[in-house]
Amino acid sequence: MATSKAHQQTSIYVQAAAAACEDKKGVDTRILELDPADSGLSDFFLVTSATNDRQAVAIADEIELRLKREFGLMPNSVEGRRNGEWVLLDYVDFVAHVFLAERRAFYDIERLRKSARPFTVPEFDAELKAALAEKTRSVRSKAATTGTAAPAKKASVAKPKKPATKAASSPAKKPSARKPTATKAAPKKAAKKKPSAKR
Repeated sequence: MATSKAHQQTSIYVQAAAAACEDKKGVDTRILELDPADSGLSDFFLVTSATNDRQAVAIADEIELRLKREFGLMPNSVEGRRNGEWVLLDYVDFVAHVFLAERRAFYDIERLRKSARPFTVPEFDAELKAALAEKTRSVRSKAATTGTAAPAKKASVAKPKKPATKAASSPAKKPSARKPTATKAAPKKAAKKKPSAKR
């Protein structure tokens, strides 16, 4: 089974449609993985049989309902629902064919698609499960290899010096321009008066 993301998503849709066939008692449900060289747009054919036209319509309705409810997926076109002999639901990437048993034998589209790879529903489920597990392993191994590698050391860069504290960073104060005040001279002692000569 191809492992591209789109192909795997289509496989999940086909798996859900096949489960709808099984729930409504479809007979001999087969999945054909089409060869990309001659398949045109579709990747898969889902083929199942009903014992009467009412069952065929019920199977087709269940496929449509389940894909809409679980994936928001609607068929591009639906053909043959009115008479119920061969109901075809075209989802572009896969096509579901619900036949009355005699109509399936008459048209024998499985034989016409000789290059297709046929699966029963259990085989398809097992193949899809293995493909999804392989994808999970590869994703985990990639994550492990990228996650365990030691990160490259960055070139050491000199750390910028922390800015000096405000006191240190502010420019030194200039000495005041004012003239220093002169110290007052000590008061002169009063000169001793000489005693005046008596006359």
